[in-house]
Amino acid sequence: MNEELDGLTPDQLGSLLKSRQRVIDSIGKNMDLYGITLSIGHLYGYMYFQDGPVTLDQMSQTMGMSKTSMSTGVRTLLDLKMIDKVWGKGSRKDFYEVVPDWHQNFSDFFSIKWRKAVDGNMSALERSLKEIRALRESDPDNEQLHNLTLFDETKIIEALKYYRWLERLIDSLESGDIYNFIPKEE
Repeated sequence: MNEELDGLTPDQLGSLLKSRQRVIDSIGKNMDLYGITLSIGHLYGYMYFQDGPVTLDQMSQTMGMSKTSMSTGVRTLLDLKMIDKVWGKGSRKDFYEVVPDWHQNFSDFFSIKWRKAVDGNMSALERSLKEIRALRESDPDNEQLHNLTLFDETKIIEALKYYRWLERLIDSLESGDIYNFIPKEE
């Protein structure tokens, strides 16, 4: 148990831990909506309430998860830039702490996920657009082929416009420009 909790009565401690657990559960459920497992969401929530960096052993012991599961969860949170690996004075173990800026967490999470999806989708659309144009040029006298490929080309161009807009949205998240339009609450 944390030293900061030592001066509490059992009732106070129980109430505090119950309130924290409610928030941890809420964080876990929220992250689950975005494709992060509930247990990794709970891990982040647990780390959020720590007053300083923690080791895998400490997290594993407190949460009752295996060190392997804990390591996988930590790696996921590191990849999403939601936690940082930090140096622990006098210890050879790795320590981890939450990146406390939820706005930055949101920006990093969605930028990473969306950028990957946009890149893949734009690549597929551009490849299809090139193929459709080549198909139309392969038989320029075929009116039916011309009309069908022109229809598809129009649809693909509209989709590409959306993905270019989404790229700009991602850029604004990464640069912080989004907060010029939707300011952070002070």
